[in-house]
Amino acid sequence: MKHSAQGAARTGVGTGTGAAAEAVRIPVQPGAADRARGRAPGGAEPDGPARGEHTHGEPPVPRPRALVQRSSVRGQILDALRSALVTGELRPGEVYSAPVLGERFGVSATPVREAMQQLALEGAVEVVPNRGFRVLERGDRELAELAEVRALIEVPVWLRLARTVPAEHWAELRPLAEGTVRAASSGCPATYAEADRAFHRAALALAGNEQLVRIAGDVHRRAQWPPAGSPSVRGRADLVADAHQHTALLDALIAGDLDVVRALVGDHFTVTS
Repeated sequence: MKHSAQGAARTGVGTGTGAAAEAVRIPVQPGAADRARGRAPGGAEPDGPARGEHTHGEPPVPRPRALVQRSSVRGQILDALRSALVTGELRPGEVYSAPVLGERFGVSATPVREAMQQLALEGAVEVVPNRGFRVLERGDRELAELAEVRALIEVPVWLRLARTVPAEHWAELRPLAEGTVRAASSGCPATYAEADRAFHRAALALAGNEQLVRIAGDVHRRAQWPPAGSPSVRGRADLVADAHQHTALLDALIAGDLDVVRALVGDHFTVTS
């Protein structure tokens, strides 16, 4: 559960979850010869400029292996873009246009633009008029501040729940805790990030406060985006160690060992998780 602000060794390109998220890939940069001819790699025609948004000079964008399904398109695109943020495929400081991203996903620019607007509300991107959306650059200080906010929100709740929630309710979270271990073993930071949030969300839901779950979940998601200038994302070993803290905490909660719970929760929220 412990997250380093700088991240650990970078894994391969992440796949995320869901149909669209599974499809996210950053294509290889075109060769000089292709660029000189104005063609895409392999002889494909280049993407034409989209109305109202300049596309020349853009960085590589996620290219799916298959077109996304037409049902819940906006949700699939949003999941894919969130995964790309976690893996660093959408790079901090770069600008991405909705029309070009839409072409990569095989959809119109509208659902992509709607998904990007949601990411803007979440603080992940900002609107660049007539160009698209810029991924915001975040530094170590912001990650430290997010870690502090998470601790202020969650630590008192975890400790209160440890004293009041029956062991059988904690035991019901076992599949989610073990799910984080499996997700970590995959080595995909986006897959692990989702499993991590699911475990925390279910635990906090035991407090019966929907606003708490929503606000804590929003802060948690923001804390999972890698900082600007980070050369890598978290490695598999770091994710696995993090996930095993979930199961250790759950064991202590089921056993009613408040001293161990207090120590594990304190260690967990020392840095972003």
